[in-house]
Amino acid sequence: MYAAVRAEADHETGWQQWRSARDELFRSHPQTPLLDDDPLAESGLPYWPYDPSLRFDTELVPAGDDVEPRIVDAGGDGTIEMRLVGHVELPIGGTLDVWWLHQYGGGIFVPLRDGTSGDGSYGGGRYLLDTAKGSWLGGTATSLTLDLNFAYHPSCRYNPRWQCPLAPPGNTVTTRIEAGEQL
Repeated sequence: MYAAVRAEADHETGWQQWRSARDELFRSHPQTPLLDDDPLAESGLPYWPYDPSLRFDTELVPAGDDVEPRIVDAGGDGTIEMRLVGHVELPIGGTLDVWWLHQYGGGIFVPLRDGTSGDGSYGGGRYLLDTAKGSWLGGTATSLTLDLNFAYHPSCRYNPRWQCPLAPPGNTVTTRIEAGEQL
């Protein structure tokens, strides 16, 4: 799904393709987090309109060497170990911590809790990047491509059987980011 997004020259068209593919997965995949009677299976997931100003490349500022891992309870799946690898500054204000997940083969993880959390989006926050799930839009060893229009709710927003790592304090900004998935 993300490979098609990365291959699309027009970012908004790539975002629309992503939305359609995501709706189809939520509608028909055997492991959908939607409950059987959830009307979102028919209507699709709601999003704010695409805003091209919310896509940018940002420098990854490395964390120090002696960072303790963050251990998160994942319910029946045990625990998830996350290591802080650095942070990025958002051009709209605030910084977000960038984590490395030690599960699922590893990957970069950037959760987000913003001014819409609990008032427009899921109170526990949304995810910007979870490269273990393929949500990579681009970057280098020292930068990340972030597109806030791709912020999506974790599975636990839809179904209590899922337990998700939520946005820790270093992934919280006060700005209302009216982009991506909404309630």
